[in-house]
Amino acid sequence: MKKEEAAEVLSIGEREVWVTHPDKLYFSKQTRLSKLDLVRYYLSVAPGALAGIRDRPLVLKRFVNGAEGEAFYQKRAPTERPEWLRTVTLSFPSGRTAEEVVVDDAAGLAWIVNLGSIELHPHLVRSGDLEHPDELRVDLDPGPGVVWSDVRRVALEVKLLLEEAGLRGWPKTSGSRGMHINVRIQPRWSFTEVRRAALALSRAVERRVPALASSKWWKEERHGVFLDYNQNAKDRTTCSAYSVRPLPDARVSTPLHWHEVPDCEPADFTVLTIPRRFAEMGDPHEGIDAEPGSLEKLLELAAEDEAAGIGDAPWPPHFRKMEGEAPRVAPSRAKSTARKSSPEKSPAKEPRTKMPLVVVANSPNKDSAMSGLERWKGKHPEVAALLAVDDVLVDSMRGRYSTWTRIRVNLRHVPEAQRPPQETPDPDDDPTREFRTASDSKEDA
Repeated sequence: MKKEEAAEVLSIGEREVWVTHPDKLYFSKQTRLSKLDLVRYYLSVAPGALAGIRDRPLVLKRFVNGAEGEAFYQKRAPTERPEWLRTVTLSFPSGRTAEEVVVDDAAGLAWIVNLGSIELHPHLVRSGDLEHPDELRVDLDPGPGVVWSDVRRVALEVKLLLEEAGLRGWPKTSGSRGMHINVRIQPRWSFTEVRRAALALSRAVERRVPALASSKWWKEERHGVFLDYNQNAKDRTTCSAYSVRPLPDARVSTPLHWHEVPDCEPADFTVLTIPRRFAEMGDPHEGIDAEPGSLEKLLELAAEDEAAGIGDAPWPPHFRKMEGEAPRVAPSRAKSTARKSSPEKSPAKEPRTKMPLVVVANSPNKDSAMSGLERWKGKHPEVAALLAVDDVLVDSMRGRYSTWTRIRVNLRHVPEAQRPPQETPDPDDDPTREFRTASDSKEDA
């Protein structure tokens, strides 16, 4: 089939963008939306969507088989791209570099959506200064069983704390179960300092509402709503404003006014409802770039924590070990790690609670992993009956190029004599195992 017969040409400003296979269904269950429908959605909210990504390097999270298919991350810009599309070269903690796409206008937005980029994943920096973020991101991630009203309450607590620090937060739904609060800052601080400020903020919120919020990195230690400070580490990205999420109802990560937060419902914001909302009320985040703030007061909070003996928290696993960082190992594995530690090289630390976790499934396909969980429960029905809702830990793991699902079960509510041993997970397809095994071999050498 000729290209002209398989594509629709859109005139956007002074540019032409080809939408290949425009009728291909990207959502086919609860909502039926084609690729062209998604492109037109993004064009209808382009001023708002561009405010979150313009002049920022982008990781392309591509759903080439639609929202119901598996996604993969593409950091490097496609070799075949329009000559008018900018790129910029980023460096990463691994030492690698990547030439990433930078989108400046609606034509560029349509072009990346045509590649299957349902979600938009910008970095914290602008192309003119790749080492100093101009945004701090507060990611509210509710654990299993956490109700939406608790997410909203934590968001309002974040708002108050930010205001006390002289900062303005701009809230939006994540488009899934959580919320994001973006804070424009002056590009004066390094990634390490921005993350340090975010960690101090997370810990301060946890102290104010300890029953609702958690700053603990390890899932087995969390409760309530987790404030993911590590979203501010150098190579991390989150979905930006007006991103479509791969849920059956084509839900959208939607910017809000603060007065909307106490009563908002994520399911109200979809590809089918947002264009009208945008046309009638405009973008609640208009003006987000007008007054970037200072991190000085949050960094003062961080200094107070350090003076009180509260050190750094774990970094993402692919970062090198950082000075002052807490042990980068889950409490359930702390005993084996302690044997490798040298008491002469590190001060004594309070013992960590070892959680009785077993891994029951690893798979690039979430449905396959969930089926494995059900098989495990069927094999151990007496144990399954004792589990609390947050004893099942479903982790969306991000590898170098793709995501995969790991499911663990916390046996803390199961009497020790009844706890099943760790068995071979079913399925057991961890795409990072080979890489991690090689890394462990190097460390042990």
